[in-house]
Amino acid sequence: MQDSRRGHLKPAERRHRRRRLGVAALAVAGIVTLTACSQTASGASEKPPAQDSGSGADAGAAPGENGSAAVTVSPATDGKDVIPGEPITVKPDEGKLASVTVTAGDGKVLDGTLSADGASWTSSQPTGYGTTYTLKAELAASDGAEAATSTSSFTTLSKDEIFVGTYNVNKGTTVGVALPVSIVFNKAIHDKAAVELKLKVTSSPAVEGAWSWMKDRDGKDRIDYRPKEYWKPGTKVKLAMDLAGVKNGDLVGTQNREVDFTIGKSVVSTVDVVKKTVTVAENGKVLKTLPVSTGKKTFETWNGTMVVLSKVPTIRMNSASVGIFGPEAYDLGAVKWDVQLTPSGTYAHAAPWNEGKFGKVNSSHGCIGMSTDDAKWFYDRVNYGDPITVVKSTDTVAVNNGYGNWNVDWATWKKGSALA
Repeated sequence: MQDSRRGHLKPAERRHRRRRLGVAALAVAGIVTLTACSQTASGASEKPPAQDSGSGADAGAAPGENGSAAVTVSPATDGKDVIPGEPITVKPDEGKLASVTVTAGDGKVLDGTLSADGASWTSSQPTGYGTTYTLKAELAASDGAEAATSTSSFTTLSKDEIFVGTYNVNKGTTVGVALPVSIVFNKAIHDKAAVELKLKVTSSPAVEGAWSWMKDRDGKDRIDYRPKEYWKPGTKVKLAMDLAGVKNGDLVGTQNREVDFTIGKSVVSTVDVVKKTVTVAENGKVLKTLPVSTGKKTFETWNGTMVVLSKVPTIRMNSASVGIFGPEAYDLGAVKWDVQLTPSGTYAHAAPWNEGKFGKVNSSHGCIGMSTDDAKWFYDRVNYGDPITVVKSTDTVAVNNGYGNWNVDWATWKKGSALA
């Protein structure tokens, strides 16, 4: 798709509120109660975007023939609800496990492994959403006592009962110096302070930074973290999300995530729409200044700092996708060396149809066009998270149009925190 003003686009008896999943055998009635523990497991992320979910339920079960076997299940939220979409761990409150079997309502058994010391059993696959499971646990006999067993059940929460966040960094990756940490939630966040308290970004070396809330372009709640200044090359950064059990109205958070990533070399580009050039500097040293053609009148390229979102070798750009028809319409079938700067459609790319205008005339619909050779050179040197600042243009890019975070002064940015 294309932005009608700015260019092209293609393309959330143990006291700690834990509930026991297991047995509290009553001598007379022989009744057993079942609940779940509040511990949670952590996991890593996938692509800017990875998500998780939470679950829950309690139930009852009959006591084992040879006594009772009290166990706890994790991960769980707020001391009761088992989280779906995660492997589960079963631990005995006392003694050692001899065996554990967890079976879904359709008869499918969760594969798992019993630890060598009998202290825990962990499934090798995640639980489903809104699914009821039967759990059979047997404790090993000890000190002359007979083996104890129990059969109980629990139900994970459905997707309608949870909220999750999609984040923009992959574990173990290297990103540019201007990339903020950004989380977009799949459902409205009513208690922003409670959620923000459970989000943390740390770095080595340490920097001053802050979270700030906004609405993403599609209206979803989003929170970004950025340092006061660009990250320094080589900085090690960690995002920690401890949302399992966090209450958000009637919804429950489920994600426990730690994502480590590294800041790469500093590649900073500056586009001057009056001079019609882009200057690229690496680690403070200018590599090259290239002639460009930016947005023409009424289609001016966004002013301010944008951040590289993606790179695509070839895409189709069709003006109809953003409502440009008539004399300004275009359909470019194979545009080369495309560096995306905003989701609204601003790209830096090869524009051979404008040969002879680079460095002389601004004639695009908002993109930054250059020769095919120069576009390839530029494409090869910039990466996800690198800043590209446009100067002397009109209308500053919005903070939520990609990562326009750097166009907000620091004092204003900090006021966007729910904890400010």
